[in-house]
Amino acid sequence: MPSAVTVRLVTDEADAVLAVLAKKKTNQPISEEDWQRVFQSEGYIRLKRRETSLKRSFDDADFKSFVLSEQLAELGPALEETLGKWKLADITGAARLALAYLPKAARISAKIYPVIKPRNNSFVFEVKTDPAIFLYLDPAVTKEKFENTLAHELNHVGYARSCLPKLISGEFTRLPENVRTVLYSIGSFGEGIAMLAAAGGPDVHPHSVSNPEDRARWDRDVANFNNDLRKVERFFLDVLEKRITPAETQKVSASFFGVQGPWYTVGWKMAVTIEKAYGRDKLIECLCDPRHLLSTYNRSARQHNRRAREPLALWSESLIKGVKRT
Repeated sequence: MPSAVTVRLVTDEADAVLAVLAKKKTNQPISEEDWQRVFQSEGYIRLKRRETSLKRSFDDADFKSFVLSEQLAELGPALEETLGKWKLADITGAARLALAYLPKAARISAKIYPVIKPRNNSFVFEVKTDPAIFLYLDPAVTKEKFENTLAHELNHVGYARSCLPKLISGEFTRLPENVRTVLYSIGSFGEGIAMLAAAGGPDVHPHSVSNPEDRARWDRDVANFNNDLRKVERFFLDVLEKRITPAETQKVSASFFGVQGPWYTVGWKMAVTIEKAYGRDKLIECLCDPRHLLSTYNRSARQHNRRAREPLALWSESLIKGVKRT
């Protein structure tokens, strides 16, 4: 594995839960030792810490009930098969894809936890101290899709270590608060750049290994790029002109995530356009200094529009000037 990468797959929680399910299936007694194997697993301990940090109930007794439920028992064989396939995933390859869209000095360190749990969400945790990527063990997710998701999340981990600190320190702290808020929000377009990284480049469909429904949804949403760009622009201008409160700002920004909303689709289209016009290094430079992302996209989009039948929308000059305000 490259020296810039320290990534480890930790499956102890899923392994322990599957062991309990196997005993239940064959009517063997489930001992206290079996349960302690679950509750003392690294994956379970960190999962519990994350949920309680969000003020969510996460009780050992409730988790026992979840593990012993008939619904989970029915999923047992599929979960075991899926975990076996995920253990064969090319984590090195996923890390290399992630690093390809980060600064040359970037380092990625993370533990990856496939977990069996009541909530079917996936997330990153403790990125600043001991980065963890929790992935819900989903039988519908193939090994290839698992690798794709890993590359996406590892790109975020690398960004948080190599680029994000610049947005919360140094010269950025001297900018007006509303400008800092917009610049930090522009960083959310990193979702689209992570899609590009996980795919492996601008000529690979970002859902090439997804199911047909996810791919079709993405294609529909990307086709709405110009309208979505305008929606995000209105949000940025509202923040710059102080027309919305901090609470409203947070709510609108969150709405652009969605399943894979404008932070993903608009961010991806911008990133692809920039890379094709000026190369990957320029795109990475913009990722780490969001003051230049919108204006660089505009220049690359103008080049594209000279030969395109369907021109791409551009960011307004008033917004470009606003984000470069000192």
